[in-house]
Amino acid sequence: MALLEETEQGRYIILGTIDGILAILGIIVGLSSATLDPGVIIKAALGGGIALCLTNGIGSYLAETAVEYGKLSEVEAALLQDLKDTKIEKLTKRKIIKDSITHGGSSFVGSLVPILPFVVVSGSMAVYVSIVLALAALIVLGLFSGRISGQSYLKSVLRMVFLGAVVVIACSLLRLSP
Repeated sequence: MALLEETEQGRYIILGTIDGILAILGIIVGLSSATLDPGVIIKAALGGGIALCLTNGIGSYLAETAVEYGKLSEVEAALLQDLKDTKIEKLTKRKIIKDSITHGGSSFVGSLVPILPFVVVSGSMAVYVSIVLALAALIVLGLFSGRISGQSYLKSVLRMVFLGAVVVIACSLLRLSP
């Protein structure tokens, strides 16, 4: 049961952290084609991180509520009994809230990774450090993903780094536009 719970939470840690790292990295790389002002970049990136936290948390809450109450309805139908206000429903509510907080919180924590360099480094160096730090965090996330999935650590890491590279390259194309 502990492995199942770890996997459930792991799913939302991975989803949220990937969203946070990659979305904010994209904002930073894209925005850096217009300005290297750390104040502007930090505020825009933090705004994106807060939005991700809220939308992923709320989105998870809505989706998990639909899925988990759907499962609960199936159990009620099989038992021919209403489970409202029972321990089973309380556990269902707790799971929904826990998953939602994990997804939203992981999104915000992930979003901080590419922002941090702008607090201590300035100019284009901050962008490069942000990319390297984000890729390093994706490596750690890939290792975690490999662990909970039981799949190859190397494949999991390469997938994460590939996603990071795609975001950096795609958002760097903004530099080429007039």
